[in-house]
Amino acid sequence: MVKLIVSDIDGTLLPYGQTALSPTLFPVIRALKERGVIFCPASGRQYHSLRGLFAPVQDELAYLCENGAILYGAGQEDVAPVLGKTAMPREESLALAEDILQLPGCQLLVSGANASYVCRCPQSYLSLLRDEKGNRVRIVEHPRQVGEDILKVSAYCPGGTEEPAKALGPRWGEALHMAVAGPDWLDFTLADKGTGLEQLCRALGVSLEETVAFGDNWNDAAMLRKAGRGYLMEQADPELGRQFSLRCGDVEKTLRAFLAGEAL
Repeated sequence: MVKLIVSDIDGTLLPYGQTALSPTLFPVIRALKERGVIFCPASGRQYHSLRGLFAPVQDELAYLCENGAILYGAGQEDVAPVLGKTAMPREESLALAEDILQLPGCQLLVSGANASYVCRCPQSYLSLLRDEKGNRVRIVEHPRQVGEDILKVSAYCPGGTEEPAKALGPRWGEALHMAVAGPDWLDFTLADKGTGLEQLCRALGVSLEETVAFGDNWNDAAMLRKAGRGYLMEQADPELGRQFSLRCGDVEKTLRAFLAGEAL
């Protein structure tokens, strides 16, 4: 029996380059809730950004944010319970942030519980985070001015992630779980979407076998493996595709078929 459906956003529910979800998705989420099925966005995005994307149903969802580093239950933004949080080691995170700042053509993003911290960045990057992603953004002069737990450190790589990954991977890739999170993002967290899903299931009283997950990229792989059924999007990297037998072309269509009686 399916009790929890978790879905990645960018490249899965939201095609790359688009900024708004289809309005036809929200009645599907409400119908799932009426069936007793919890819907949960599972993303590297910030909590505030995800709530904006799902505005018509934002108080009715669970949220797996920052690649699993922080989890929220249903409720209004200022009162929704935090169901789990995994902070990164501070000194290592700050050293990684400094390394990202030295990479030509890349920008730094340091994520707290519900704020994005940036420094030494152009206005176009601020516009991307605030206007396109819907993040709460705070500008600091140095990463050490981040006064809260660091949950995720990211490199925005508009020229592609291959060269930045080569530069950062040897020192930080294994220790801080480097993952490609899209065509232009590298994410580093102590948690991942798989550990986030485990924490979420414990908090909600749902078994992993009762979950279904959808994703399209390497930062989704751990979540897809942990879920009772993990669907990889058809357009995913072929190398990643060799690891998963269940494929999905359209999440909303798959959920509508489930509501109509088809098995997930």
